[in-house]
Amino acid sequence: MSRWRMERAFSLLVLASVLASGGLFSACTPASVLEVSRQDTHEPVLCTSVQQGEEFIISFTHSVNRRPVYDTLRVETDHLVIVGSRFDAFGAGMPETSTEDGALTVGEDGWLLWTVNRPVPEVVVRVGRVADHSLRIKEKDLRLADLAPPGTALRFQVRRATLIDRMKGRYLP
Repeated sequence: MSRWRMERAFSLLVLASVLASGGLFSACTPASVLEVSRQDTHEPVLCTSVQQGEEFIISFTHSVNRRPVYDTLRVETDHLVIVGSRFDAFGAGMPETSTEDGALTVGEDGWLLWTVNRPVPEVVVRVGRVADHSLRIKEKDLRLADLAPPGTALRFQVRRATLIDRMKGRYLP
């Protein structure tokens, strides 16, 4: 083999090694993720990369007045922030006025807006049998009943995870 071919083969080998190690490095580098896991078994049922400040919505049908409720949450570095709720009718357990916990206003569209901006380490939602809970994130809608059976408590939390960790759960790019 000529010296030129040997040098070229060596250069290609070095380039392949660098690319492979870079891929391995990125697969092992932690990134922020929203992980949804079963509270009882800690088994992840959904995992998706998130950015600080990114918002998502958990929606459901109110059990008493049968009207839709949209809860907005925001991702922070190591926790979630309950931003507030949007609903069009009062019902049991729904705020009726502004309090020290939050402000109740009426939006331009007539919907009621409950703003709280409360930081929390995690949010637990029990998958409803009638509520038809859904998660809207990254312009995708996912029914929680498709992730776990009704009655199951699901934990939503922000954590650091590698690509390898993310692949262990149901990964949503």
